Parts: sequence; C-alpha cells; structure tokens
Amino acid sequence: MENQLARKNNSFEIDWNDFEIKCADEKTTVFLLCNPHNPTGRVWTKEELEQMRDICHQHHVRIISDEIHCELIMPGYHFCPMGIVDSEAIILNSPSKSFNIAGLQIANIICQDAEIRRRIDRAININEVCDVNPFAPEAVKAAYNESEEWIDELNQYLWQNYQILNLFFSKELPQCKVCKLEGTYLVWIDVSALGEPVEQLCEHLLNKGKVWVNPGTMYGTESGKGYIRINIACPRNRLIEGLKRIKATI
Repeated sequence: MENQLARKNNSFEIDWNDFEIKCADEKTTVFLLCNPHNPTGRVWTKEELEQMRDICHQHHVRIISDEIHCELIMPGYHFCPMGIVDSEAIILNSPSKSFNIAGLQIANIICQDAEIRRRIDRAININEVCDVNPFAPEAVKAAYNESEEWIDELNQYLWQNYQILNLFFSKELPQCKVCKLEGTYLVWIDVSALGEPVEQLCEHLLNKGKVWVNPGTMYGTESGKGYIRINIACPRNRLIEGLKRIKATI
C-alpha cells in the first residue's frame, strides 16, 4: 500500500483520511513504511507511528518498516523505531547506508512472530539471498559497536552540508524551495517554479552541467512532479561545485 503525503510548512505529513481509506480497502494487506522517509527527509514521531499502527491494526494490515536510514538523524530530531510501538511489525534494516558498506551485502530482518519468521527464512532461501560473505558479520559488529563517534561526526557533517545547500538555494535560486531535512542525506527540492518537467530538467543538468540528480517522478509519478532529489553525502567542496553547476545550468 502506498500512502499519500501532504505538503505543509515546507515539510510533509500523512494525509490520515487517505491513509485510512487505503487501509480499509480489502485488497490491502501490507503497509510498507519508510522510516525515516526517503525522499522527503521526514523522521516520523512516536505519535505518528502510533496512529499508523492503530489504523493498520483496525483494518488487519501488517506493517513492514524499512529503517535503513535510521542512524542518519539531523540535530533536534529523534528516531523512533516502529518496533517500539508495534511488536507485530517486521523491521528491515542494514548498516549499508549509514556506514557506506553496501558492497558487503548484509542486512537485518527483525520479526517476533515465529511463523512469519519461518516464512521469511524460507523466502530468502528460495531467492538465494540468505548467505553473507565472511567479512560482513565482522563489519556489522564494528559498525554498530565501535563507530558511535564516527556516526555522530557524520551527522554533523551532513547537517552542515544541508545548511550550505539551503543557504545557496535561498540566495542564488530562491524560486526553488528546499524542504526541511530531518533525516537521511537526501534533500527534496521543489523546482516547480522553473516550469520545466523534472525529467527534462535532470537530463539538462546531467548533459550540460555534468551534475546527476534524481527526478522526483522516480518516487511517484504524481507526487514527484516538480521535485528533484539531491544527495549531500559527499565532500563539501564537491557539493559546492555541484551547486554552482546547477545554478549555471539553470
């Protein structure tokens, strides 16, 4: 089930009426949650997660929560795992995003229901994605047990990159509105004022400016119209150079 988000105060919130209508549909059996949300950068509050849980339970909809960006939280915000408010939820996680070890191909599935866990285990074995290389478990232990200071520094660096991007757009391209970043390293930007289809704009930025950003329509044909997504998980000088190229191209 895909939920609808409503734009408000330069950020996004769930359209609860729409959410409940979709949950009430007899064809809906699973709600796929992105927590924190990519691409809007929202970090859902405990109260929001509880409301999701209550509506889903009322309509017998199981929650599967993708929490792959959960360590990447900006100052002033707090990440709440869905598992804290819903013991029946299935949690998907991996250190690959936060610690940049996607090449090790390691992930976690957390499920308290023994029968559902058995079915998950059967599915990942049938699809042959159950085996990990010998380096991955050691990398996971090092990431989760020995890298707290590093991840704190990374979040501060990402926050400073976001501040630079935000200031750049407000001064140099004020017609483009940068959405509030609460989590992840992916910034959602409203470029609808430019009056150009985002696929065409992104192609123009790539071919002329040599800057590769994502068109919002990758994340929903209707909801992504007028938006682009920029990855700020890069050295600051590269970010600044990319912003200058975006301005020059536009």
